[in-house]
Amino acid sequence: MAAEIVNPRSDDTDTESADEPFDPAFALHRGGKMAVQATVPVRDKDDLSLAYTPGVARVCTAIAERPELVHDYTWKSQVVAVVTDGTAVLGLGDIGPEASLPVMEGKAILFKQFGGVDAVPIALATTDTDEIVDTVVRLAPSFGGVNLEDISAPRCFEIERRLQERLDIPVFHDDQHGTAVVTLAALRNAAKLTGRGLGDLRAVISGAGAAGVAIAKFLLAAGLGDVAVADRKGVVSRDREDLTPVKRELAELTNRAGLSGSLESALAGADVFIGVSGGTVPEQAVASMAPGAFVFAMANPNPEVHPDVAHRYAAVVATGRSDYPNQINNVLAFPGIFAGALQVRAARITEGMKIAAANALADVVGDDLSADYVIPSPFDERVAPAVTAAVAAAARAEGVARR
Repeated sequence: MAAEIVNPRSDDTDTESADEPFDPAFALHRGGKMAVQATVPVRDKDDLSLAYTPGVARVCTAIAERPELVHDYTWKSQVVAVVTDGTAVLGLGDIGPEASLPVMEGKAILFKQFGGVDAVPIALATTDTDEIVDTVVRLAPSFGGVNLEDISAPRCFEIERRLQERLDIPVFHDDQHGTAVVTLAALRNAAKLTGRGLGDLRAVISGAGAAGVAIAKFLLAAGLGDVAVADRKGVVSRDREDLTPVKRELAELTNRAGLSGSLESALAGADVFIGVSGGTVPEQAVASMAPGAFVFAMANPNPEVHPDVAHRYAAVVATGRSDYPNQINNVLAFPGIFAGALQVRAARITEGMKIAAANALADVVGDDLSADYVIPSPFDERVAPAVTAAVAAAARAEGVARR
């Protein structure tokens, strides 16, 4: 049975019939959320002759002779492709490329609003890994970076890896790395608040998809003491024989304590819970965590642990929701990360650049650090400039900047 559409307007009026209640979401999305806007005037024949023929030919010829000039005389160094196949859209799952477009448009306007970066939504009518990689490679001359979005695991890992191998512009799967960067920033501040370091903490992650895998690897790279990841069948461990290649690699990197069994059993004595899976974690499992624990329950709209429950046992609680303190929101990371990478024409986004972004984000909180404020608001105007500067500096230090 098809889903019922509440208020898809069939005309351009602003009025609603008595039996059709007004839905502001449809009103806002009508006609799309973005448009192309010229940055130069075309007021007369002189303007036209410069913006287009014959003046444009001189610029084209110069770029043909010196390809690096494309960064100076086109929008390439200021624009990102937001690419999806519509297979893992928000909490909606595999809804296809057309249905994913409102989300991709939303991502594009967040790039502009929070990072000053132009972005173009590209929804692909294929889920074949080879076809996606080849298509993006062919589109790449028009863009300074590629943001992969809402592509299901495990294909997302291979797509990102193969694209970065073939392209000399940054490729960034935000579902993985954006989430990981913001999580690390919040975790750093939570540890600081409670007088601990990352190396003192043992974490348990619920969810072994794109976000869970990336968070686990990133936190270990940043110095976390230990982390175990649990999927639907329990803790990802070396003794399991049902692991995919991605999870097999994860088992080799994580779970130094050698845990096995259920998520609930792994939480006993743990310092950190990170939820990127949905579902519900029993209260008794949360109660079994170490004193002064942190609960980052990020599933939307329903966190794996309700904040009211988490606060009974945890020193710091974070969610993915905007109506609770400490929102783990990717918009805190990806606009500034891309802005910094584009600013220095980075060839890729490295682990060091991501760690620099997380540290800069954590530092924005400063002396205002508290249990309800371990991560800044997306609307804090200090965020994007701080992340941009940190990422640009890290790119230069690591030798991936080209200006």
